[in-house]
Amino acid sequence: MKNRLKVLRAERDWTQANLADAVDVSRQTINAIEKGKFDPSLPLAFKFSRLFNTPIEAIFFDEGDR
Repeated sequence: MKNRLKVLRAERDWTQANLADAVDVSRQTINAIEKGKFDPSLPLAFKFSRLFNTPIEAIFFDEGDR
C-alpha cells in the first residue's frame, strides 16, 4: 500500500518523531509505514486522518488506484 504520509509530514515541517508522538507510535513505525514496509492498523489510519484532517483514502491508496 502506498501513502502520502511523508508529504503530509513535510508540509508541516514535522520529523518522523514528531508524527510518531502525535499518533502515539514509535518513530520506527512511522518510518516503516512511509517506506511501505508496514500497513497501519485501521485505528492508526483513523488517527492519521484526524490529525491531517484528510480522508483515509487520500492518505493511503493501492498502487493501482493512482
